[in-house]
Amino acid sequence: MTESERLIWSKLRCKQLKNLQFYRQKIIGDYIVDFYCPKAKLIIEIDGGQHYMETGIEKDKKRDDYLDRLDLKILRFSDKEVFENLKGVIEEIYENLKSPSFPL
Repeated sequence: MTESERLIWSKLRCKQLKNLQFYRQKIIGDYIVDFYCPKAKLIIEIDGGQHYMETGIEKDKKRDDYLDRLDLKILRFSDKEVFENLKGVIEEIYENLKSPSFPL
C-alpha cells in the first residue's frame, strides 16, 4: 500500500465508519480495487499520478464502466487530497455510506 492508502485504511479498518466492514485490495471481476464495502456497494480508489496520464485515464474509464454495470459506486481521491484534506475525504466517504439496503 502507498502512504496515502495506509492513511485511509487506518480510518476504514475495524468497522470505524458506521460499523461497516471494508476490505482492501479486493478482487472484483478482473480488477483489484483499493477499498470495498460490500454492504454499501462502495468502492474507494486512491489515485496517484499515473491515473492522470492518458493511458491511466483510459484504463480507469474502462474499469469504472465495468464496476458501474455491477451497480457499484466509486469514489476517487487523489493521494494529494488524502494528505492535504484527510478529514474531508473521510467525511465524503461517510456521507456516501447511506444506502437503502441498510439502516443508518
